[in-house]
Amino acid sequence: MTVMVHEPLSHGDADVLLEGFLALDTPEGFRAELIDGEIVVSPPPIGAHEWCIAEISLQVVRDSPHRFHWSGNKGLLVPSSDGGQPGNRVIPDATFVLAETGLFRDAESWMPVEPGGVAMVVEVTSSRPEVDREAKRRGYARAEIPLYLLVDRREQKVSLFSEPKEGDFHKVEWVPFGKTLPLPEPIDIELDTSGFA
Repeated sequence: MTVMVHEPLSHGDADVLLEGFLALDTPEGFRAELIDGEIVVSPPPIGAHEWCIAEISLQVVRDSPHRFHWSGNKGLLVPSSDGGQPGNRVIPDATFVLAETGLFRDAESWMPVEPGGVAMVVEVTSSRPEVDREAKRRGYARAEIPLYLLVDRREQKVSLFSEPKEGDFHKVEWVPFGKTLPLPEPIDIELDTSGFA
């Protein structure tokens, strides 16, 4: 389900949209996000989607020389496309932070992204891949999250976006499913994608 605003929001309208979003009573297992004035409600993911997230989290935790905490449910506040209110409220499929930061311990349900906080976010495409490919990518770049890993199941490839600047990532590397993709510091692993197909 998607609710979209087709006209620019006044401050009062933006407040109403945010209030409506925060009051949503989504069915168990569904996920609601507010992305550039659009309320996006996603159903529970299928097994292949969760398999990719499980593989990535396993490899990062097992193979990185650094200790990471990760969450598949952490709400993040990131800037919207127009810089106005309300900001985007997104829930990445996986959010990685260095364990030593302790960021998750006292975080609110919607955590602002601070410089040096979130190390990497991961999205695995599902029914609306364009949201992950475009709107979320730019939102993560505006929040200056250093690494965005996108597993595109429809295109059978994994892309790593890095070097966020001026509202987008300026570097992208990708591999087809089955190849390895180097993830730089602070992750510092060779991601094996052979199980993603």
